[in-house]
Amino acid sequence: MAVLIDAPVWPAHGRLWGHLVSDRSLEELHAFARAAGIPERGFDHDHYDYPESRYDELVAQGAEPVSGKELVARLSASGLRVAQRDKRPR
Repeated sequence: MAVLIDAPVWPAHGRLWGHLVSDRSLEELHAFARAAGIPERGFDHDHYDYPESRYDELVAQGAEPVSGKELVARLSASGLRVAQRDKRPR
């Protein structure tokens, strides 16, 4: 299984969040998320967001800890990376 997890460093809604991705397939990622009880609403184009409190549990379930930089590089290399929308005001 190639589900990758980065450290929760993104603040939102009063807590820190991290990302789960697969460098193989979205099917693999969705299956991992279902088994871990991560709600579908946590999926955002090519990754799931997860709260800091779940990090150790997700690693114990098989997610491979990587840096944020490596997570993006491996996701991009897999062809699964979705370009994020430009959020600058027009």
